[in-house]
Amino acid sequence: MRIRKCLSMLLLGLCCLMLTACHGSREKIAFETPQQFDTSKQYEITFWAKNDTNKNQTKVYEDSIAAFEKLYPNIHVNIRLYTDYGKIYNDVITNISTNTTPNVCITYPDHIATYLTGANTVVALDDLLSDKRYGLGGSEVLFDGPGDGEIVPEFLQECQIGGNTYAVPFMRSTECCYINKTYVEKLGYSVPEVLTWEYIWEVSEAATAKNEDGTYKVNGQKVMIPFIYKSTDNCMIQYLCQKGGGYSTEEGEILLFNDTTKDFLYQISEHVKTGAFSTFKISSYPANFLNAGQCIFAVDSTAGSTWMGTDAPLSDISADKVVAFETVVRPVPQADPDHLRMISQGPSVCIFQKEDPGEVLASWLFAQFLLTNKVQIGYARTEGYVPVTSCAQADPAYLQYLSGEGMDPVTQYPVKLAASKLLLAHTEDTFVTPVFNGSASLRDAAGQLIENTAKSTRRKQTIDEAYMEKLFDEVTALYHLSPGGVGAVGSGKVSLGELPPMAKGLLAALAVTWLFIIIYLFFERFRSHSRQK
Repeated sequence: MRIRKCLSMLLLGLCCLMLTACHGSREKIAFETPQQFDTSKQYEITFWAKNDTNKNQTKVYEDSIAAFEKLYPNIHVNIRLYTDYGKIYNDVITNISTNTTPNVCITYPDHIATYLTGANTVVALDDLLSDKRYGLGGSEVLFDGPGDGEIVPEFLQECQIGGNTYAVPFMRSTECCYINKTYVEKLGYSVPEVLTWEYIWEVSEAATAKNEDGTYKVNGQKVMIPFIYKSTDNCMIQYLCQKGGGYSTEEGEILLFNDTTKDFLYQISEHVKTGAFSTFKISSYPANFLNAGQCIFAVDSTAGSTWMGTDAPLSDISADKVVAFETVVRPVPQADPDHLRMISQGPSVCIFQKEDPGEVLASWLFAQFLLTNKVQIGYARTEGYVPVTSCAQADPAYLQYLSGEGMDPVTQYPVKLAASKLLLAHTEDTFVTPVFNGSASLRDAAGQLIENTAKSTRRKQTIDEAYMEKLFDEVTALYHLSPGGVGAVGSGKVSLGELPPMAKGLLAALAVTWLFIIIYLFFERFRSHSRQK
């Protein structure tokens, strides 16, 4: 009886732990703001940021740190620059296990959702944001930052996970279509204010016409890829949003593998087959083809605008390869031109928990300093990002920057300003995808569907229902979205692949415990039966 009682208690304990592991990561662990920030104590905080070898961005970071340390001499900020958000993500995951995470980190909400599967890793900022002393516009803050309500609501909403705010936006961008207007008109078309998928496919197909010598009629070259998409995950996600197709729910239910997705993949295959469409992963950067007169529609982030066009200040191709043409900027292709839907994206800033509340408060003060007008406007000038606060967007210095088209060929490059103005004009048309543990994998899966379909088409494989069924199964398995294949995913059930590792381990332990219970009961019954003999 004693053994049986112990086993029962063990089973109960495992069940409680399993429930904690499955749900505890979304529970807000409140940070108690110190009554007073101790300015006599020295703090050294680390800041992990992303930089595309853009020296102007590096200078904005360095100037910001210097200005902040002048206000708070007891806080020293050490910056570590990365060239890729994925590398930041991987290093954070690695450092969580050793409790050596940075203090402040530029990242994405999808990544934060995974960080939160660890125990008390990322600080919930709700109380800090509203704190009357150290929150937005707080009485004890030593700089003029945004006040309560001055972070653009659509951007701040992106930083909420499970009803709590775990980051503040740093910069925002969207995707747009950079167009070689000269070639469009040469083909006999005009550029509308809003592109539709039907329009972009029609013009792209027209651009595939060749001369007898094998060169393309539109550019006289041997290379022409009319339509190139940089981020195929965004391509799929935006199309599904525009068409009302399923992607995922706020609760983490996976709806990606549906008929709307399948229909879009058939379209992709049709235009890959003619050479009208390709992707960054298959062909390389859209900007390189656009600037060489080998592409007509290049879809990329507004933050990438300084690489686009004949006079692009950051063009990656040699000057002798650049072709002169007029560049115009439009929203990404739409299913309904009267109801635009375009993704909102861009880096956010999160803060990691530390034992010393003063260290966390020092980190929050620095993160908040990154929202000041000077930092926001300074960084926005480097690329096609827009500030995340209404006060920075309305600042005379920013408005003057936007109106000074062509005055500075680098900071006020016309294509870059057009990309920024596009997002400012369409902020209310932007959307974000639900964030949960596993949403980053789901995003990768969305892009993988397009990449695989395009590659298979180029290899002259048959793209039919059997292919789609196999593709859905393969991508489901690749990203661990469900143990039950397409059926389980398509039904909208949350998969085992999205549970935190601790929960998976506890489920395995629970199964082992049940096995021991069954063996024990079988042994007890066998022993009892032997005694009766």
